[in-house]
This record gives sequence, C-alpha cells and structure tokens, in this order.
Amino acid sequence: MDDTDRAILAVLAEDARVSMTALAEAVHISRAGAHARVRRLVDSGVIKNFTIRTDPVLAGAHASAYVTLLVDQTGWQEVRARLGQIAEVEHIALVGGDFDVLLLVRAADNSHLRRVVLEDIQSIPWVRNTRTILIFEDFAGGPPPALATGR
Repeated sequence: MDDTDRAILAVLAEDARVSMTALAEAVHISRAGAHARVRRLVDSGVIKNFTIRTDPVLAGAHASAYVTLLVDQTGWQEVRARLGQIAEVEHIALVGGDFDVLLLVRAADNSHLRRVVLEDIQSIPWVRNTRTILIFEDFAGGPPPALATGR
C-alpha cells in the first residue's frame, strides 16, 4: 500500500461506481494504472466488495440501536452464526472489554426492535445478557444538512 493506493481507496469509498477514467484523473495516474491497482487491491483482499450505503430511515428502518452482548465463551462461534441469520442485524463485532459482542440493529420501529432483541437475540443459547443503546440520530456518511451548511 502506498499513497496512490490510499487515494484510490478514498475515491472508491466516496463512490464505488466511479469510472476508471475519473478514478485515474482523481489520483493522477493512467487509466491502465488505475485499473491494475484496483485489480491488485481486489485480488489481495484489501477491497472485499463494492457496496452501497443507504439512509436507514428512507429505507424503512426508523429504529436503530447498538446492542451489547455478554456471551458464554464456549458458544461464541454459534452465536456469531445465528446473529448473522437475523436480517435486522446490520453489523456484528466481536470485541474485548465489558462485553463480548457489539451489534448494530435496525428495525422498522421500536416495537419491531424490541422483538428482535427480546425474541431473536436473547433466545440464542450462550447469550447471557444484552444491553440496548438506542440511536436517536445517525451521522454516518457526514453531518446532517443543517450542520453541513452552518445553519
């Protein structure tokens, strides 16, 4: 990884659909060079996939929360597998500290979120405890428009 690779990753993080010509121009290399570097970044596993970022509220998820889990260590792999089958679980992180797993959960509303936590997550064997932290406002992808414009 050099500065040009990092610049390519920054451009692709903003818009993964950017053309090779525009990418090359943005990082000041040839189109063939940009294509070869992106291919190398994909082949080496640095770039895992090209994806989109959605607005959760506009996509119908009006309730979001971080959920922490304490897990019986003998079952952490099964817990991870079962969490991966819950559609509302957007992100799973195995962490160290006061809890073992940190989840980002998005649901249609608070009632739906409650069902996911109390029925889907807490019913998994090896989950000893959960703690739910409601997200009032999500700033992923930048500040809200009022803050961005200084209003």
